[in-house]
Amino acid sequence: MASYDKAMESYKKAVTTAASLAASAMLVRGVVNELVPYEVRDLLFSGMGYLRSHMSSQHTIIIEETEGWTNNQLYDAARAYLATRINTDMQRLRVSRVDETKSMMFSMEEGEEMADVHDGTEFKWRLVCRDNSGASSSNGNGRGGNGNFKLEVRSFEMSFHRKHKDKALTSYLPHILAMAKKIKDQNRTLKIYMNEGESWFAIDLHHPSTFTTLAMDRKLKQSVMDDLERFVKRKEYYKKIGKAWKRGYLLYGPPGTGKSSMIAAMANYLKFDVYDLELTEVNWNSTLRRLLIGMTNRSILVIEDIDCTVELQQRDEGQEGTKPNPSEDKVTLSGLLNFVDGLWSTSGEERIIIFTTNYKERLDPALLRPGRMDMHIHMGYCCPESFRILASNYHSIDHHATYPEIEELIKEVMVTPAEVAEVLMRNEETDIALEGLIQFLKRKKDGAKDGKAENVDQAVNGEEQEKEMMMKSDAPDNQNHQDESKD
Repeated sequence: MASYDKAMESYKKAVTTAASLAASAMLVRGVVNELVPYEVRDLLFSGMGYLRSHMSSQHTIIIEETEGWTNNQLYDAARAYLATRINTDMQRLRVSRVDETKSMMFSMEEGEEMADVHDGTEFKWRLVCRDNSGASSSNGNGRGGNGNFKLEVRSFEMSFHRKHKDKALTSYLPHILAMAKKIKDQNRTLKIYMNEGESWFAIDLHHPSTFTTLAMDRKLKQSVMDDLERFVKRKEYYKKIGKAWKRGYLLYGPPGTGKSSMIAAMANYLKFDVYDLELTEVNWNSTLRRLLIGMTNRSILVIEDIDCTVELQQRDEGQEGTKPNPSEDKVTLSGLLNFVDGLWSTSGEERIIIFTTNYKERLDPALLRPGRMDMHIHMGYCCPESFRILASNYHSIDHHATYPEIEELIKEVMVTPAEVAEVLMRNEETDIALEGLIQFLKRKKDGAKDGKAENVDQAVNGEEQEKEMMMKSDAPDNQNHQDESKD
């Protein structure tokens, strides 16, 4: 019993001592907060942190949200990167969404910690929020020089063993920046720009076309994708060979063969904005230059139906054989070519230039040579492979009993992917839609035969009519010969 009383007495003393120390600490903290300026407090805390860091094997890198009055790009990159690595089982989790077309974004809450492993090394992350109201009040009205002073400063603390310091600085942080750039490019909303006067006007581009859904020959499709991939990875190569970092594509073929869908698929694949240039709205070379240098990098310039959009003046001669007036700065082929591969082509980087036409043979050869239109892509009529892609897109099927008959008809009939897609969309029942396509192709085949027969009949009738005309024209001469013989 005596030993129990003695233990209780020791426990009470320990509790009393702890309470006294806690009260003293709170008193000291209150006095420091009241009497010591925040600059001195920060200096004391930083000094304590300095001593603690030299006694510990752990190193910590602080990444604050802002640097002066500008956002810290590394903080934004870390936030985007960690959102993809975060554990949703975390006790406290911040969830947000800023666009209805985007998925939810997860992020750390204040005080929470998480670990990430890079190249076999563990890095621990912690989100810290620091009250900055003392600094704002001393600045007057709680505002900084530009009126945007923040009352709360957020920062990430990245901790790791000190032997991995070089890896953290030279490998891990650059890796985070690179991954964040990819995430940003994948998540950003694409824009399509249209020109009016000397200005561009943008709207969001939500075209769903991708290379997966694009109905065309798979080998040709893959060659286009490989060419695009090679282009975006060759910045240093273009610089080394002394060429502007750009690539030209000519899309040609009959209407309805998917040229516009190809452009959208390229934009979605590269995550490039699209600038749809309407040349009929541009009257002068100077206006054209201002529009083109106003484009952003990582973008696609599109001029559709270039053979009939505008009658470009020839480079060396004026209209009707007259010399052009130098004072007239009309839009010319030279002006366009100067941007495609002349001095003005270096006004931006990582740009794609696309011309489309239904009639390749009508284009000036100067537009077609390598260095201007580097890759010519023929968008042809529907083939069996294209049909299978369309059937998968619209009815989610890979095979059907009607496929052999449809594919044989497609080989015999010139039909565009747009026509096939229209028929497949008419009915949600797969069997009915495919049967409708068979009937459509048969009618088109019969129509083609009738057209050929009609053309043959017209040719025969034309020859007969020509013979009759010749006989009639010779009749007076024959009559004159007969009269002369009588005389």
